[in-house]
Amino acid sequence: MTSANHSIAIPPPTVIDTLRTAKMAPLGPLGVQSGINKQSRSDRILASSMGLSDDEHDLTFHGGIDKAIHQYSSDNYPLWREMFDDADLSAKFVPGGFGENIAAHGFTERNICIGDRVRVGPKGPTAVGGDSGTLLEVSLPRQPCFKLNQRFGIKNFAPKTIDLARTGWYYRVIEPGYMQAGDEVRVIERPNPQWTIERLQHYLHKDKNISIMEQLMEIPQMGKECKNNLQKQVDKIRKAAEPKPVEVFRPFKIVTKEPETHKVMYFVLEALKRSAKDDSVSAGSHVCLRLPNGLSRSYSIVGGTMDLIELGIAREDNSRGGSIWLHDTAKVGDILDCGSITQSLKPASMASRHILIAGGIGITAFPVMVKTFKNIGFDHMLHYAVQSGKDVAFKDHLDESGAIYHIYDKSKRQRMDIEDILRNRVWNSHVFVCGPQRMIDDVVASAKAEGMADEEIHFETFRADISGDPFSATVVTEGPNGKEAEVKVGEDETLLDVIRKAGFECGSSCEAGNCGTCRVAVKEGKVEHRGSALNEDEKKHEMLSCVSRGIGHITIEL
Repeated sequence: MTSANHSIAIPPPTVIDTLRTAKMAPLGPLGVQSGINKQSRSDRILASSMGLSDDEHDLTFHGGIDKAIHQYSSDNYPLWREMFDDADLSAKFVPGGFGENIAAHGFTERNICIGDRVRVGPKGPTAVGGDSGTLLEVSLPRQPCFKLNQRFGIKNFAPKTIDLARTGWYYRVIEPGYMQAGDEVRVIERPNPQWTIERLQHYLHKDKNISIMEQLMEIPQMGKECKNNLQKQVDKIRKAAEPKPVEVFRPFKIVTKEPETHKVMYFVLEALKRSAKDDSVSAGSHVCLRLPNGLSRSYSIVGGTMDLIELGIAREDNSRGGSIWLHDTAKVGDILDCGSITQSLKPASMASRHILIAGGIGITAFPVMVKTFKNIGFDHMLHYAVQSGKDVAFKDHLDESGAIYHIYDKSKRQRMDIEDILRNRVWNSHVFVCGPQRMIDDVVASAKAEGMADEEIHFETFRADISGDPFSATVVTEGPNGKEAEVKVGEDETLLDVIRKAGFECGSSCEAGNCGTCRVAVKEGKVEHRGSALNEDEKKHEMLSCVSRGIGHITIEL
């Protein structure tokens, strides 16, 4: 990789081997619309601010002023053929395989820099415009989407191209003009000689150095997508370094309460005070409600915004007071305290298909998700099991969002065959499940039996099993005002509740082991891990205080 103080020399001019365009067309067995299958053109083509004439883009991921034209180095294809030694793949790893507009040798991610001015046109002259040629500017490294996986039939291939910095780059068009195969491609100006595409990708995806990322955001030629990405990462790093905040609750008013089914009540809650950004709710989000009876409960959000939340709440026969209070006592006009909205079930951006499995009230996890899929072109299939037709909830939300779904009505002896669904899944599918614990267990077991990896299985539950053997804990806090206390956790208590009663502050959100907000550091002792928010490495030194339990005695740090 380019060093920080090393300027990269301008590479010798090259020529366009092939110039390529495409119309949007179905890609792969799922028929996802894509413009990746570009064909070689022999005629002269006009390059304007939005790209080449007759070239179509999926504007969700590609196209626009900063992504007008894509170039990929033909020098990269031998690397892929060597890495994936397969005859069928070798036939795909040829110029044009990555869906590039310009296929050429010589220019690579290691000698092209962000902001380079590049003239494309007849050899010799330096003029641009019209028949004299086109002036381009390097604006962005390509950030490949899931369609590159489908193109080559390789799971998670797109992230691998980023990891190796073999993605190609985008141009914006500074001076429109014509170009064709055989035209000279020449770098005529280099304002940022230290910032190759390869080095830029390194700081975008690997080395999270705030100082350098802030420098990158100041580069005037950098495209908006990259600057926004960098800003989000800087914000995330700074937020992670801040002391973990105590859960902040905002007052919301119940503005709608009406039956959705005979068991499910539909609520709309409106914030008394608008937030700075009333954004749409992210797919797979939930909110924690603090009820007047002293209970806190988390519920999936079925629609709305950060200031206008739609919920579906089932009346549970074994309720400890949450759903019963909301069904029987809550009324329009009542004020409820709502905690932060947390995303715990995130879409898999590299999946070819999202298989969604819902049982009963578990359907509430998916209306926002399928709406997101529709907006960005992700393929999905929702399987929804109910006791009877009268138990179908939020069908209008599913229909409005363009969901593709199948309902299994137990009263009509319609059985959801989870093993069959997963056995016949499309290549590179991920499965998401929300419903009764027995259904979640069946999906996880069946998915693993069918060879699905852990990262391809996603689940969410809000009825976590918190009981277990009693244990004790030493709780310490760091800093000049740090303190220490011994606590005992009963068989039906959570560590989270006990440490709060002892006067310690600890954030939480879902309180079911999904989101990870309540994680605490484990300094000594063994833990019985529960929930899904921690990966195996994190479990070595952290635990979820809302569901996980110590074994014997543990020491934790807040």
